Amino acid sequence: MSLLAGPAQPKRSVIICADDFGISAGVNRAIAELIGMGRVTATGCMTVMPSWSRDCGLLGPLGGVADIGLHLTLTDQRPLGAMPSIAPEGRFPSLGVLVAAALSGRLDRSEVGDELRRQIDAFAQRLGRLPDFIDGHHHVHQFPVIRSILLEELSHWRGGPTPYLRICHTPLATVLARRTAVGRALAIGFFGAPLRSAARRLGIPTITGFGGVYDFADGKPYSGRMKQFCLGLKDNGLVMCHPGIVEDDLRTIDRLTDPREVEYAYFASAEYIEELSDIGVTPSRYRRELNAA
Repeated sequence: MSLLAGPAQPKRSVIICADDFGISAGVNRAIAELIGMGRVTATGCMTVMPSWSRDCGLLGPLGGVADIGLHLTLTDQRPLGAMPSIAPEGRFPSLGVLVAAALSGRLDRSEVGDELRRQIDAFAQRLGRLPDFIDGHHHVHQFPVIRSILLEELSHWRGGPTPYLRICHTPLATVLARRTAVGRALAIGFFGAPLRSAARRLGIPTITGFGGVYDFADGKPYSGRMKQFCLGLKDNGLVMCHPGIVEDDLRTIDRLTDPREVEYAYFASAEYIEELSDIGVTPSRYRRELNAA
């Protein structure tokens, strides 16, 4: 029997999280629309981007129906403040350069901490509240040095419930059973286990499982992937997605373009709802009463 089919599965409340709100106007409109339709139940915001300031008002009426979080950005874009060591020319390094610096311990802790707080402040100034969760663009929140700074910040959190964290670690057996982008999923999840363990020790809430990784260039239809993404997830698991409307501003900023429109069309479709019903998944916000991860 296939692990992706078979008998009806138990009902699960799963967070459907659209990454990258703020990266461009078309992505912002698409995410806000999908939240309004109840198709997406969380979004992470890139508060370093010009489109964040212009379009964050779209999220104002949606905070009651979706989790709105910070998508910590430390690659490729421009920081909100001076970072002479990490971004000497006023732009964050590439992902590869950041990973190497994190692994070798060459990241300046004070610069990372200051930028994290600036991005949180930019979120709060525009929305009038603190983020529901924190994750990272390119999953940077899980990297050495960065994760310890983030955990320290959350350990001393003031002003409401502590934001929950996205942990991208997935057990090997589950990654293999999903049969999609195995190497990519393992690489993304590599740094997640230490973050999850540390968060548990500190009592910081986390999601219970992670899905949504695939090869954007594999040419396969997006429909049908949700069954793979949700395999192994339980209540308070999370599926990452990247829906968007592609316009010229996005093409000049980011390499991920056309797959965003494919995802947008899927999440707006009746097929998506049918797939969720088939696998016993209800799109949901994070449920703190279930936090036992």
